[in-house]
Parts: sequence; structure tokens; C-alpha cells
Amino acid sequence: MARTGVLEETETESDSSMVAAKAMEIKKQLERLVKAIVDEDDYRVETADEAISALSSLKGLKLKKSLSFKLDGHGNLLDVPEDFRCPISGELMKDPVVLATGQTYDRPFIQRWLNEGNRTCPQTKQVLSHTVLTPNHLVREMISQWCREHGMELPKPVQDIDEEVVTNADRGYLNSLLQKMSSSLSDQKEAAKELRLLTKRSSPFRALFGESIETIRQLLSPLSPGQADTDPDLHEDLITTLLNLSIHDNNKRLVAEHPLVIPLLIESLISGTIQTKSNAAATFFTLAAIDSNKIIIGTSGALNPLIDLLDEGHPLAMKDVASAIFSLCSVLENKGRAINAGAVRVILQKIMDRVLVAELLAILAMLSSHQKAVQEMCELGTVSCLFGIIRESDCEHNKENCIAILYTICFADRTKLKEIKEEEMANGTVSRLARTGTSRAKRKASGILERLNKTGSITHTA
Repeated sequence: MARTGVLEETETESDSSMVAAKAMEIKKQLERLVKAIVDEDDYRVETADEAISALSSLKGLKLKKSLSFKLDGHGNLLDVPEDFRCPISGELMKDPVVLATGQTYDRPFIQRWLNEGNRTCPQTKQVLSHTVLTPNHLVREMISQWCREHGMELPKPVQDIDEEVVTNADRGYLNSLLQKMSSSLSDQKEAAKELRLLTKRSSPFRALFGESIETIRQLLSPLSPGQADTDPDLHEDLITTLLNLSIHDNNKRLVAEHPLVIPLLIESLISGTIQTKSNAAATFFTLAAIDSNKIIIGTSGALNPLIDLLDEGHPLAMKDVASAIFSLCSVLENKGRAINAGAVRVILQKIMDRVLVAELLAILAMLSSHQKAVQEMCELGTVSCLFGIIRESDCEHNKENCIAILYTICFADRTKLKEIKEEEMANGTVSRLARTGTSRAKRKASGILERLNKTGSITHTA
């Protein structure tokens, strides 16, 4: 016959009472023994041994209670389900993770076990094929649900865990996966998918690739130049693995300087699936964190397909593409390359269509330091577009970039002063920013007003 909820609750309360009663009994015994030791000058050694034993029993009872029970939101003692306790600590798991053998542990305790040099599963004693710890989201959600049902605060994962260690087992597992890249298509796809997951969730696996330049060649061997679109899934997984690798700071130079990488990323921008294109753009962005990589990428011709992809306007890729272009154009040489590739026209059209306005305005403001970019902006109706954004936008940063670009135009092309004057006379847009904008916006707006006053185009009153 199934137990009812009332009966279960009663049994839990009974267990709690028994634990409390036993603890009280031991405390009374301990109090008597300690009193005898303190009061008697020549107490028996057996009395001390009994006191130590009682103290040990009390400690064990306390530990058992803390491991097996938790207090709910009303202060009642709850029996923690066995599946929610870490097999090592016996405590309610805060950050459950799965070991290579499939067993679940609380991260800090299994991590400590691994950091001590152990390479077996504490429960099954099996030798581990690798030491990657995979979050057990299902158990974590079950624990969260159990805590909510009992009015308990959700346990927070421990943040200060030691870094995962790289082991020979990890190296062996990586090598076995890379060897599959020279095998059948099914083996390649299986290995590529595993490498994509491992490099996403494990910093040590990302670091392992930095130990030898040969690992990059092995990884990309299925993607010979001109064959990057052989299998869309394989292509996507390998490019995404490159993205994951490039996140690791020590890998950025290694990845960018490898002769296979940049050409394959460019080809991926052109011929991959939209997800592959997006991830290739994101890889360029992460690699461009290093200035020397910006030059390598810019010289390779990557800005042309990036701007073409921006022009295509697919929502999934736009942010990654814009981020890559922005990062690359922080060096002067790449500004000219981007402008020659048609960046100003493409970016301005997207802004006029109100697509990714903040990101693209930031790029346009950066390009406005280049004379050719300013000339193109003047020819493409930029002034009216920017004033429109200033009037309609609630974003101070967008207004700041708009007025900064207008400031550059104002000093580069006198013919635009009339259009700026008409806007100021009709709407007071510039003078309003001079009063209420960000500190940079105020400076730029005031500079425009001074320019207008000096040329006699406007008499400004605050």
C-alpha cells in the first residue's frame, strides 16, 4: 500500500525527533563525564575515553543530521532525497555535474577529487577516459523544483572552484578525436560534434589545442580549400570549434596565424549555412582582439565578404558581422579596406532601414575619421538620416554618435552647413544636444554651433 503524504510527513517528523532525543541523551552523558573530569583531581583514564567517545558520537550524529536533512521555509526538518545528494559529500548538490562514467557529483567535490590526482570514478572505480565535467541540467532543475516545493532557498553553485586540470587522459582523448578527422565521413562528423561540445564547455580542452600547431591542421583536414561546403553539418561543427578555440586568449595568435584558418573562414562567410557564416564572423571578431591579428585578417581580404554578408542582412548573422567589422576597423589600414569594399553605403542603408542602428552607428562614427568615408556620407544623404535618428531616438549613445559624425561632416564639407542650419532653425536639434546630451555630444554640438556662427549661417541663442 502506498504511503500517504501525511504518513511521510509524520515519519520525517519522527526521524527528526529521534535524532534530537539521541543527541540530548549523549549531551547529558557528556556533561556528566566532563564534570567528573573537572571535579576530580585524579580522574580515571577510562572516564576521559568515554568522554571522547561521547563527543565523537555527538559529532557523528550532527554530521548525519546535516547531511541527510534540510530545513524547509517553516523551519521543519526535511529528508533530502538520495539522488539529490553528492555521493562524496552526502550534501544537497549545488552544481551537479556528470563524470565521464555517467555518475553525477557536486562540482566542487568531484573537482577536488580530480585535482588531487585521482583518475577513477569514486563510485564505480572505473578509469576515466577524460576529466571533462558536464553540467547535469536535469538534476539541477529537479533539485530546484524540490527546493521550491518545500519553500527552501535554491542552493547557489560554488564560484571559487580550482581550475580544471589537463591530464594525459584528456590529451589521449583529444588525439583519438583528431585521428577520426582522417577517417570516414561518419567518424568525422561524430568527432567534430564532440570537439565542438568539449571546446565550448571545457577551458582545458581549448588550452590543449595550444600545445601543438599540428592540432589545428588535424582539426581542419576535412575542409580542404575549395571543399568547405562538402557536408554542411561537419562544416558548421568545425568552424564553431574554431570559434570556441579562439575564445582562449593563448590560442588567438595560434589560430589566426595558421595558414589554413583565415582562408577557410573567408570561404565559410561565402558558402556556409547561415549559422556557419555567423560563427565564422564571430571567430573573426574574437581573433581581432589582438591588433596583429586585425592586420592579418584585413590583409587577407576578409572585410569584403563580411560587408557582403552585412548587406545580405540575415538577422542571425548581423550582430556577429557588425561586431567583427567594428573590431577590425579600429586600425587605420582596415578602415580604408572597409570603405573600398562599400561599407559606408551598406551601413548607411541599414541605418536608414532602422536595422541594428546602435552597432552600425558606432562603425560609421569610426569610419568618419577617414576622408573618403565622409565624402561618401555627404553624397548619400547622411545628414538628414542622422538628424532623424537624433529626433526620434531615446538612446543617448546613438545621439552622441550621430552628432559626432555630423561634426566631422560640418568641418569637411561646407556645402552641408545649409542643411544643418535649416535643421537647427526648424527643430533646434543641435542646440538641444549642446544643453542635454552626453559630455561628448555637448562638445560636438557646441562645435557645430560655433562653426555655424563663424560662417554667419546662424545666429544662435541658447
